[in-house]
Amino acid sequence: MLFAILSLKGISQNNYAVAPIPFQPFSGTLAPLTTEDDRYSGVINLPFNFDFYGTSYNQIIVSTNGYIDFRTELAGQYSPWAISYQIPWPSFAVKSSIFGCYSDLNNPVGGQGAISYGTYGTAPNRKFVVVYDNQPHYQCNNTIAPDSFQISISEASSIIDVQIINRTPCNTWQQGAGVIGLINSDGTQGITPPGRNTGSWTASQEAWRFYRPNYYPNYSFVRCGDMTTGIQFFNLAVAAGDLSSSPSGVTFHETMVDAQTNVNAIANTASYANITNPQTIYANSNGIVKPVILSVVDCNIDFDSDNAASEIEDVNGDSNLANDDTDFDGIPNYLDNDDDGDLVLTNLEYVFANKNNVTQGANILRDTDSDGIPNYLDNDDDGDNVLTFLEDYNRDGNPSNDDTNTNGSADYLDFAVALGVTPITLTNDAIKLYPNPTTDLLNIQNNAEDTNAFIEIYAINGAKVKSLKATETLTTISVADLQTGVYFVKVTLNNQVGNYKFIKN
Repeated sequence: MLFAILSLKGISQNNYAVAPIPFQPFSGTLAPLTTEDDRYSGVINLPFNFDFYGTSYNQIIVSTNGYIDFRTELAGQYSPWAISYQIPWPSFAVKSSIFGCYSDLNNPVGGQGAISYGTYGTAPNRKFVVVYDNQPHYQCNNTIAPDSFQISISEASSIIDVQIINRTPCNTWQQGAGVIGLINSDGTQGITPPGRNTGSWTASQEAWRFYRPNYYPNYSFVRCGDMTTGIQFFNLAVAAGDLSSSPSGVTFHETMVDAQTNVNAIANTASYANITNPQTIYANSNGIVKPVILSVVDCNIDFDSDNAASEIEDVNGDSNLANDDTDFDGIPNYLDNDDDGDLVLTNLEYVFANKNNVTQGANILRDTDSDGIPNYLDNDDDGDNVLTFLEDYNRDGNPSNDDTNTNGSADYLDFAVALGVTPITLTNDAIKLYPNPTTDLLNIQNNAEDTNAFIEIYAINGAKVKSLKATETLTTISVADLQTGVYFVKVTLNNQVGNYKFIKN
């Protein structure tokens, strides 16, 4: 009998997808990397194993031309700069790589550009990041703005994020060729964001996430506890509910062998005490085995320095800190300094309500739109159906300093301000969405006199997932490729804006 360590709810481990995410680059101190132009770095040890196209790696090398490469046997050698194909392509010059912004960068020793790398976060939710700062282009050098971008890889979820701070093509060399994306070991599989395959393109303050839907190599169960012993009682029913739609069929075992043969199941799953910290046990669901990591942490520590105590960041109240991720960015709330993904840091939103500058009580958190969701967990703080992330009208990555009507209140807290447009908005009768909920197709019926509309669809975390121009009274959009959840539709028509919601089943 064959057994596999796979995601209990997952699909093919090689099936990557890409989606836009809010622009939130890493800021912190990292180790500098010095290498010659068009060269790979020496071998860099990763602080965790990382699964890339189904192979687990614990080492990488970094190219001065804007990418991470898992072929460590090439350390210190020549790093290709020529880009002649779009990916995927078996003849592509680079394989087994993550392209932050692959192009012919000019980064000699002592040059103006800098490359750095390091790790942040707490196991098992750490991130490893490589930062390319002010990278000039070969041939263009100082005649155009240098490129700056970041690549980060996540421990628990194998998620890959690329943050583009600035990219300007050097069109006099290789026609400005550049690429963001992934490519596997033989070039037969690869993926790029729309418009970011090999070609000349310009970008500023954009971010992309590469992920395998529902793929998680481990399940983490993190509990608050007494750190003098590091021992705590875990209700494994919590893990079973997360791991399977039929939790009663999930069994837990102390060894992988027992899990694979489905014997010696843990009997007291309601109150299982770990014997080490952390401790790995194993879950079996229909013959599929998955490691479950039990960890005890000191909740007196504010791990993300967001002023919200770690213990209260167990939002769903099930005792597991690791499965609370309000903004679905792959980082649990207790490690995330922006819990709702709205670009306003939690330490600015976790404040107590006040009246006439008098605090009303420690149990009353600020909830500007009175929707029952405190601002630090609400990605639409003023209830105007415009995500806080989208109310960054000056596009500096901080909605807190936008006050377009100069009334002293930030726009993301001001119901009267919607996307910097005058309060004249489309009536509910002007635009109709149906069917709602929907599975495959969304119809947008335009009953206004003007049929020239611009339509944008945003995920609940603020990432734009679709946009198009419409000229007909009825526009049908395929949403079959979207994940299940709530989405926002912004319709701009004749200087008016309408904001709507639909549910994707």
